[in-house]
Amino acid sequence: MKISFAALIFGLGLQSASAQTALNANRGHSHNDYKQSIPLLTAYQAEMGSIEADVFLRNGELYVAHESSEIREGATLKKLYLDPLIELYKVNGNHPYADPELKLQLVIDIKQNYRDVLPTLLKEISANPEVFNSLKNPNAIQLTISGNVPKPEEFKNYPEFISFDGRPYINYTSGELKRVAMISDDLKNYTVWNGKGNPTKTDELKLKRVIDKAHQQGKNLRFWATQDSPNTWIVLERMGVDWINTDHPDKLREFYSHQEKLTYTNPVPYPVYTPSYKTDGIKKRAKNIILMIGDGMGLAQIHAGLMANHGDLNISRMRNIGFALTSAADAGNTDSAAGATALATGHKTNNRYIGMGADNLKKTNLVDTLYARGVKSGVISVGDITDATPAAFYAHQPDRSMNDEIAHDLLQSKVEILVGSNQKSFFKNKDQNLISGLQAKGYKVNNSLIEFRQQSEGKQLVLVTDSATRAVSKGRGDWLKQSLLHSISILSKNKDGFFIMTEGAQIDYGGHDNNLPVVITELHDFDKTVESAIRFADLDGETLVIVTADHETGGLTLLDTAPEKGMVRAAFSTNDHTNIVVPVFAYGPGAEDFKGTYQNNEIFYKIIQAYKLK
Repeated sequence: MKISFAALIFGLGLQSASAQTALNANRGHSHNDYKQSIPLLTAYQAEMGSIEADVFLRNGELYVAHESSEIREGATLKKLYLDPLIELYKVNGNHPYADPELKLQLVIDIKQNYRDVLPTLLKEISANPEVFNSLKNPNAIQLTISGNVPKPEEFKNYPEFISFDGRPYINYTSGELKRVAMISDDLKNYTVWNGKGNPTKTDELKLKRVIDKAHQQGKNLRFWATQDSPNTWIVLERMGVDWINTDHPDKLREFYSHQEKLTYTNPVPYPVYTPSYKTDGIKKRAKNIILMIGDGMGLAQIHAGLMANHGDLNISRMRNIGFALTSAADAGNTDSAAGATALATGHKTNNRYIGMGADNLKKTNLVDTLYARGVKSGVISVGDITDATPAAFYAHQPDRSMNDEIAHDLLQSKVEILVGSNQKSFFKNKDQNLISGLQAKGYKVNNSLIEFRQQSEGKQLVLVTDSATRAVSKGRGDWLKQSLLHSISILSKNKDGFFIMTEGAQIDYGGHDNNLPVVITELHDFDKTVESAIRFADLDGETLVIVTADHETGGLTLLDTAPEKGMVRAAFSTNDHTNIVVPVFAYGPGAEDFKGTYQNNEIFYKIIQAYKLK
């Protein structure tokens, strides 16, 4: 059975090309495309707006090759490019791509003897003029001639639908300029910049002059011999280059097709609190401790939030900083279960374990340890309250997915206040008597933050709907901050002090989804909650605030920032957790003890020491 070239491409997924619009015709030029392991197809799948093929004329046929010595049997322009493009054009309803908004330019780089090559080319496309004649058909594939081209005054000798690749140093007449499709030049003619960082200001001015001149002529500009890297693409784009030259069209497409998830701009920063620092780091017992966990929040996430808030965060005002190593007992990378269990119990454990050691034995957590000394505790999450991080502070199960069992463990916990979503695991638990059992233990069950804020004392179980903990970008509001403030108002009445774990759960969600706007907006929400904790610490004088993470998520890399605009551009290396150290910020009595580099489970013992409990 014969399978057409178009069928092969559509079988590889291009039928959904219309869904991909971020990479458009003004972004990608597949340079020396014939050197790809699959000529045309790789660039076509990547929806390049421009594809280049070098040609030689041999024995009446046009062969695709960079050097004459590379010419091989069967590698003709007709076979590799013209015929497949004609077939694809017809399959796409007389458009280059399935998405009718996408255009295509085929650049024929003539290596020698244009006088013979051009008539041969015109002959080879003569049977399908509608595919390549943009004068008669605006949806046609644009043919642009580069390399060994006619002199500008000879352009008029060739059909008007044939365009030419211009050069910035040629002074074209207005008539000749109409035949120029774009202006191209070797980047090395203007700079030794290797794609890392930025060109020097002097070189940048040279480049800008070339770009601006092309734009003044109404033409797009392309540089060849550019490095293939996100930084290079960003710098060229920022300078105004129209075509991004690439030998890796698939990578360029991947970069541009997700820009809505990899770029974020926050035009108006929120105000940041300046702490008093009166009790910061003093050698004094902490009566209260607020442990704030930004789930998935690594150094890059914090810096992204810093840049997006125009160079300032509440977290960045904290002066005592350490680093925690996050590996699990059974793996280099931790999940939230093992990471939170290390923080909550002081024991490294296996991934997926909740409140249990690697020896499969239950470990006493901070909540229960502190209760025995009179300290009352709260656990708050802006997500599922049976999820791994909050669960590690009140439950003991061998697998984080055991939601019903985790919820049931609350019956044995000494936690005073529990706030988060996932009503199902409590109200529809396998133990139908769970809620009545919790009420018998003294818990007031609240179904919303409004109900919770009406309570002024006693044990509180706050189970909100899942929609209440939706993303902050979708209207959640300052739910986390208000939950913390009201928990403080209740627990601060305890004469022996309090402990509150507050989780910014959805920074992690953004990391797993490789979604920078979610990461930053969730981090900003978390940072505003940190502000409320620091403000209370200043007013109270006996409260230690600790800000850290269970792990980093996404392998976030910042590619470009403009803090004056609140703009951040980034990339992710994974959709999972990484092994990178996470920061530990501390503010208040005993904060200096959190400096240095140490294992994450040591935070448990540092918290115990901060209370001066034996």
